Amino acid sequence: MIIRNIESQKPFTTKDSSTIRSILDRANAPVQNQSLAEASLPAGARTEPHCHKLTEEFYFILDGAGEMTVGDETRTVAEGDAILIPPGARHTIRAVRPLRFLCCCAPPYAHEDTYL
Repeated sequence: MIIRNIESQKPFTTKDSSTIRSILDRANAPVQNQSLAEASLPAGARTEPHCHKLTEEFYFILDGAGEMTVGDETRTVAEGDAILIPPGARHTIRAVRPLRFLCCCAPPYAHEDTYL
């Protein structure tokens, strides 16, 4: 059994300009097929529009509110919302209020699979 507490994980900035803390991924556990991280954006900030050729991604909004764009569709998102981002879909999220959300990636997140 592997258990990691989020408080022990150091934040870093991803290629899309969000600040994340890996919860479970290849860097801290014997993960093969997925990753889980917490991301945050201050009010007014947004991630760089990007896509992942291989990765299917879920965002789950923990706190705050924002606007999520996947492809040509933009929708308001808030606490409790889950968003599916298919592989190859260009996407960005903008924080209307400070955002904190989970990012689940399969296969695990990799800078090399992030295309701006």
